[in-house]
Amino acid sequence: MAVSKNTYSENLANTEPIYGRLWRQFKRFPSLLSQGAKNAPNGSGVAASAFISAAIGCFTMMVVHHLADTSKAREAFIWKLGAWIPGSNNPSKLWGNIGSYTGKETMLLVGWWVSWIALHQLWKNQQIKSNTIFFWIFALMIAATAMCWHPLFPYMPLT
Repeated sequence: MAVSKNTYSENLANTEPIYGRLWRQFKRFPSLLSQGAKNAPNGSGVAASAFISAAIGCFTMMVVHHLADTSKAREAFIWKLGAWIPGSNNPSKLWGNIGSYTGKETMLLVGWWVSWIALHQLWKNQQIKSNTIFFWIFALMIAATAMCWHPLFPYMPLT
């Protein structure tokens, strides 16, 4: 008695582990991309606004970090901005606090979202050159990274 192909594949699907079934679904994904969008974008401004706004958010966080580090009053205010994040001000000595970093993260999110909305509205139907996109991402990320290891950073509270 021969087993039909449909019965065999149904039995295989029932006995196959979940990761095998997920992998089969995942292998179909690239073919979905090759079909393309029904309404193709007419410019790169939407993507440019998304990428550059992420770099603006990182730069904003580092500026806020320096502002918080130069004044205890500003640090307390920035900490309050991030109080919505769980663990920001934990009363347990065992677990400790995240501290003012939550406010810095909040300002990163605000800078990212505000810049994304603004840049999206400005550039949604425009063609932005890839050189411009990469320049601003690179410049903002280098500036944010340089602000992490500024040579005068340990002496900033003295100013």
